[in-house]
Amino acid sequence: MKVFITRKISATGTEMLRQSGIEFTEWVEKRDISQDELIRFCQDYDGLISVGQDLIDELFLKSCRHLKVIAQMAVGYDNIDVAAAARLEIPVGNTPGVLSKATADIAFLLMLAVSRKAIFMHKRILSAEWGFYEPTDNLGIELEGKTLGIFGLGKIGFEMAKKSAAAFSMPIIYHNRRPHSQAERELGAKLVSFEELLKSSDVLSVHTALTPETRSRFDYSVFSLMKKNAIFINTARGAIHNEADLILALQENLIWGAGLDVTNPEPMLASNPLLNMPNVAVLPHIGSATEETRGAMARLAAENIIAASKGDKIPYQVKPVKS
Repeated sequence: MKVFITRKISATGTEMLRQSGIEFTEWVEKRDISQDELIRFCQDYDGLISVGQDLIDELFLKSCRHLKVIAQMAVGYDNIDVAAAARLEIPVGNTPGVLSKATADIAFLLMLAVSRKAIFMHKRILSAEWGFYEPTDNLGIELEGKTLGIFGLGKIGFEMAKKSAAAFSMPIIYHNRRPHSQAERELGAKLVSFEELLKSSDVLSVHTALTPETRSRFDYSVFSLMKKNAIFINTARGAIHNEADLILALQENLIWGAGLDVTNPEPMLASNPLLNMPNVAVLPHIGSATEETRGAMARLAAENIIAASKGDKIPYQVKPVKS
């Protein structure tokens, strides 16, 4: 079996492929591979490890219907037309579970950084503005006892809730399609309506998948229903919030601050006004960026490829969402 990999990945994964007798090629150029290029390259390969947000739509899939497997090295797969892949009998796998703690760490970091204006204050040192002490200047807000709202309480959201409850005694409320019994049992989390989530959250952290229902869910009308002192955190997908509306909501003081590990588009332009707001923290999509997590993601992607090479069902297969 020959596999094309759209980025250089951890040796954990490539060594597994090598030991299984699978040939592979990694795309090593420091630019995104275009869809035309990817289609052309994949004609000579049996499998694909997609790293990042490669566009794997119906056009790609019909052009590469010979592929025996597509392994997405991420937990999210909104860039893949899974329904079209299923129709063409191309199994698609992802890497669930292994990045929950690392991504929750970033959500927690952003919550803290925003609450104390940490990134903005660091930039003041770099620009030689650390000067006269003013006791009422650039004050943050404390998190102790504040209410954390989770939009999409899955594995990552649960880890974020655990950290916040343990560190700051934060009551947890959440909005889900279905109850999360473990969070309710262990953390006293309360399932609420979307409207109640907006009205009651001091920090609102987004951990849902990107779907047609969640795309641009957080727009101006939604931000206007949140508390004036609320912090908005998004470590899921940038397209879940409307970035222009978020900027306007912050400028008009509809909410107090925002922390983003995901933006729309990515990468964010250096001229984006969010980068110079005192009560905003932006990171370049580093939720899973630890040696341990990226190694584990490469391992799961390799396991999907190896299973397909043997004609077995891949262990981390995703299925089309039922309408």
